[in-house]
Formats: sequence, C-alpha cells, structure tokens
Amino acid sequence: MTADEMSIIGWAGSGAMALTGRPDGPPSAAPAAIASSASAAASDLAAMTGRWGRRVEVDAPALLGERAALAGFTRQGPISVGGACRFVEASDGYVALNLPRPDDVASLPALVEADVDQDDWPAVAVALAALSAATVVERASLLGLAASAVGEVERPVSPARELSRGGPRRVVQRPLVIDMTSLWAGPLAASLLAMAGARVIKIEGTRRPDGARLGPAPFFDLLNHGKEMVEIDFDTVQGRNLLVALMTKSDLVVEGSRPRVMHHLDIDPAEMANHGTSWLSITAHGRDGRHANRIGFGDDAAVAGGLVVPGEPPLFVADAVADPLTGVAAAAIAAEMLGADRTTVVETPLSRVAAWSRGPEISADVREIAPGRWAAQVGEKRVQVAAPRCRPLGARAAATDADGAAIRREFGGSHQ
Repeated sequence: MTADEMSIIGWAGSGAMALTGRPDGPPSAAPAAIASSASAAASDLAAMTGRWGRRVEVDAPALLGERAALAGFTRQGPISVGGACRFVEASDGYVALNLPRPDDVASLPALVEADVDQDDWPAVAVALAALSAATVVERASLLGLAASAVGEVERPVSPARELSRGGPRRVVQRPLVIDMTSLWAGPLAASLLAMAGARVIKIEGTRRPDGARLGPAPFFDLLNHGKEMVEIDFDTVQGRNLLVALMTKSDLVVEGSRPRVMHHLDIDPAEMANHGTSWLSITAHGRDGRHANRIGFGDDAAVAGGLVVPGEPPLFVADAVADPLTGVAAAAIAAEMLGADRTTVVETPLSRVAAWSRGPEISADVREIAPGRWAAQVGEKRVQVAAPRCRPLGARAAATDADGAAIRREFGGSHQ
C-alpha cells in the first residue's frame, strides 16, 4: 500500500474528512496527508511520555474532529465549520478573515478604510477586493483581527523551534506543569501531559478566564478535567508573586500569550530556563519577528500554513485544524522536554505546525453510498468516511479557582 493510500485511509477514518469540502458535495480527500502527520506526532508523544511517565497513546487524527462532534458542526466549504472565519478575495489572492467577536465585526469599516455598514457584507467584500492580501493581513494585525493569506508560512522540517537553552533540568518523580493556555491547542497539550502522570495546574486571569468556558461545557471538560485550577489577578503584587512562585517551582510552563504579556509581567522565559524551568510557547505566529504580537486562531492559522483545499475560493480543512494538530505536536515536544537533561525555551506556533503537517495534495474517488454517507476508493478497497467523534467524557473540569486556596498555601501568596 502506498503512503498516499495509507493517508487516505487515516483521513477518511478520522472524522475530519467529513468536515472538509463543500456542503453540497463530497468530502475532500485533498488534505489527507495531515492524518499521517498527526499520527507521527502521536507516535512521538507515546515514546516521549513513556520515558518518564505513563505512555500516552491517542488516535491523533480522530482528535481533529472532537469539537465538531460535540457541537454538531458540519462542513461549510469557504466558511469555517464554526462559522466565524471565511475566505475573502483580495486583489491578488485569498485571505482567511476570522471574526469570532462582535468587536471584530465592528472593526470592518476600519479594515477597509471606508464608510461601509459593518453588516453589509457584499459592500465589505468589494472594498476588500481592492486591497492586496498583504495589506489586508497587515491592517488586520494592527486592528487586532485574525487574518491570514493562503500559504504564508513555508513548510518547516520540524513543528517546533528552540529559542534558547537553559541550565540543568531538575530530576523529579512527578513533573509539575503550569498551564497558562486557553481555548484548544494548549489545553489539549497540557491534558495529554496530565494523562502521562504530570501534575498540571491551570492558571486563569481574574479578568480573563479561559474563553472555552463559554463554549460547549463537555469540550472544556474534555480538555481540562484532572487539572488543578487557580485564578490569579496579575495586576496585584500578590498575584504576580504567586505566579512567579508557581513558575519557578515548576518543571515546565506551557503558555499561549503574546510576548508583550510576559514582558508586562516582567517575566523572561529564557531566565526561567536558566533557573530550572522549561518553557513551551504556543502562539499563532511565533514569539519573535514582525508577527510576534499578531493574533490568530485555529482556522486562520491553518490557512497561513497552507492547509486549505485549493479552489476559487479555497475551502477550509476540518475544524480549526491547526489547534488540535498543534495540541498533539506540542504535547510530544513537551514530553521530550520533561525527559531532557537541560531546560529549553521552545515554540510551536499554530501556523508553523500547520505548515509542517501539510503534504502533497491527494486525490481519491469519493462517492455517496447512501444519503449523507460517503466512501473513498483506495485501490480495490472502499473506505467509508467516518463522522466526527469524541473520546469518552470523563470527569468534569473543576471550577475557576477551585484549588486556589490550597495552591496559595502550598506556593505562598495570600488570597487576592
């Protein structure tokens, strides 16, 4: 069996293929190579967690459709399955424009620099078509909007990039991981480390808790159950002291904010690594360079990495696919960091992971075998396209600050 055929089988069985393609046509086999990339990351995760804890084995391609399975999402072609991101045509190509918040929509007149009604999408589209893709992305970044041109990021050799190397790593029986991430990629990575036996403490800001708490509760539970929860007010001296105490006593910080956030808190990841704490950064576009403070989410970051079904317009691949791909890849990297001799600062940006995971476009004959049911022809075998599915739901995630009092007693810091 060829590599392409194996990729198609993995893609068809993942549940993600069912989320990819036009709603009035067959699911698309084109991005099937990412199923193999996801499986490779899962193999690394199993090997690395087995070095210091319980060996974690997951069906990584199936993780790509978990949120859709819980939320009831279906494929929408040039609109993301979650509905917030869409392809818009610029003068020289297509841009994925993500508008998940009311304030994002209100910024559309500023984006096109024209007096248009923010709700008049045809007028907005005409104005966008007069701009280059680079201009749309640049203006969006300045306005705090998430937008990406197709294939901005070249395919790297690795999903991760080492930013600096620190001192000797502490040898502990059970590693302590600080989870300062939100939404999907980071929480998934930290949850996989918890499955391996790490102690994971999730930190949420008093003024900015994890936005995923507002989404489907079962999905938040899936990614966060088993973690200790503490809420910290970063604007207070007590809060910052507790944060630093937690970080310096931890073996790994998994963090997902833009660099300016840590700079504001006077926390330097490289210094943390020098004092025994490794640091894994999960941002949209990386911690340095001109895109360091650019925001992004799973759908638009995937487009930046070239994960699209080509066409006029292109089509989205699965559901915010850069998020779960990064979650698995980051977990494998984090597990390796927890077993290394020295501390490091490493980043796994969503757009980089998306670019790493893509492969050659793959074609397959996909036919409807019953109303709403499809199958891909792979050699002499017909492989049914599976619906998105979710792992069995375990315990509920703890409430915000459920473990705050105990954590303050253990690590120092009075109640805020």
